[in-house]
Amino acid sequence: QVQLQESGGGLVRPGGSLRLSCTASGTIFSVNAMGWFRASPGEQRELVALKATGNQPSYADSVEGRFTISRSADEKTVYLEMNDLRPEDSAVYFCNAVVRTGVAPTTYTVWGPGTRVTVSS
Repeated sequence: QVQLQESGGGLVRPGGSLRLSCTASGTIFSVNAMGWFRASPGEQRELVALKATGNQPSYADSVEGRFTISRSADEKTVYLEMNDLRPEDSAVYFCNAVVRTGVAPTTYTVWGPGTRVTVSS
């Protein structure tokens, strides 16, 4: 009922920049938080950045100062501005959202299909 679609991945050289976007659609009452995770081959998915409604963003230590997360005014789109990219940032990046689909306080966690980021010369 709720879908997330990412865009903006691709190939970039070390030191370059990319901007990821993710939009939530479907039966949405509110979006409590949106964030980005990433997974490299053979490794577990890790949190990159998180922006909960009304809260300051939080970042993994490895991306602090290089990545910036933001959300649209309607809170349904999340962006990840990635600067000074390094080869170790290469991964599949997944969008994540915690949503409510109605007036009931129950929340659901939704994942996007992922978008690949490759940092290589």
